[in-house]
Amino acid sequence: MTPASPESVWDYPRPPRLEPVTLRLRVVFAGETVADTTQGFRVLETSHPPTYYLPPGDVRLDRLRPNPRRSFCEFKGMAAYWDVVAGERTAPAAAWSYPDPTPAFAGIRDFISFYAAPMDACLVGDERVKPQAGDFYGGWVTSWIQGPFKGGPGTAGW
Repeated sequence: MTPASPESVWDYPRPPRLEPVTLRLRVVFAGETVADTTQGFRVLETSHPPTYYLPPGDVRLDRLRPNPRRSFCEFKGMAAYWDVVAGERTAPAAAWSYPDPTPAFAGIRDFISFYAAPMDACLVGDERVKPQAGDFYGGWVTSWIQGPFKGGPGTAGW
């Protein structure tokens, strides 16, 4: 995966695929870098922009507070959610992880993913991402990812 290579989300597999990311991934909230890694993963699934997962050792865990929200993914298992807290700001349920993922996604056990919309910035390499539309999926849209993407109005049945 390189920014110079266009990717269509319609070429991504279902069930989804997990793959390592060598580009730098960063998350900024309330003016603080809350995550920064070159050892992340991304999940690729048909019709979705990639969802990025960052290792807990490269996330400011002191900026995460447990949130009672839970959701279930038929491929990854039960997700636990986190509030992101920095300075005077709180982004409720703005991050999630899989503490006990299915075997196919064991590589992202306890890795953290962030919704891009409530953050000041999420970056892949030097590019600031756009959030996937909607309030459920957490894909990060970059210039080399081509849609249309699931998540916006009228796409629930895709």
